[in-house]
Amino acid sequence: MKIIAPLLVWFLLTSSLVSGQSMTQTDSLKMHTDSVIKALTEKYDKLVRDSIEKEVKDSLRWAKLKAEYTYPLIKNSEWSMVVPVKNIQEKPDPSMRYKLLFNLTVWSSKDTAAIRQINGGLSEIGRIINLHVAAGIPKENLDIAIVIHGGALNVYLANEFYKKKFKVDNPNLDLFKQFTALKAKLMACGQAERYFGFVQEELIPEVRTALTAQVVLSTYQLKGYVLYNVSNE
Repeated sequence: MKIIAPLLVWFLLTSSLVSGQSMTQTDSLKMHTDSVIKALTEKYDKLVRDSIEKEVKDSLRWAKLKAEYTYPLIKNSEWSMVVPVKNIQEKPDPSMRYKLLFNLTVWSSKDTAAIRQINGGLSEIGRIINLHVAAGIPKENLDIAIVIHGGALNVYLANEFYKKKFKVDNPNLDLFKQFTALKAKLMACGQAERYFGFVQEELIPEVRTALTAQVVLSTYQLKGYVLYNVSNE
């Protein structure tokens, strides 16, 4: 009995210490976890606030720029815009002839929204033309040649054939009218026509078919045309 009593006291004390130590570790772990969660939450909140603030600032900046857009010659395509620039020191020679050769391959058959809108590549051609005019070059001094190949040949389809193929009107035809009003040369790659199954009679009448876009590109560059590659890349 004398031996059992001290052992019981020792057991109770030990159990109490272990229990206290366990509670202390649990409390410490909880405090550490709460601290980490709070820090991560605050960091996430800051990232969200910074992201929203950036988007708002960008939206306001773009809205301000959009209000300043001009379309000196080619119109009806939002992305053919020119943003005014002040205090221009480097200016072109308006008396020169500017020979512009556009190699267009922009097309995405998987993008149904793009099929219903003006082709992005044609918009870019319009923008480059507008930039030349905005810089002070008379439209009469522009010599424009456009050669199209690959799937982009779809933009050349006459409206009835475009509508038959995509169930919508060809949104690019007005741009082509503006290009031809500038006496632009519209050309198609015959190799691409054969490869993609295009029939010349389905294309708008202003288009001239070449054996290949590659020979058009070399020929016109040798004539002094500046090449602009307008592609998805």
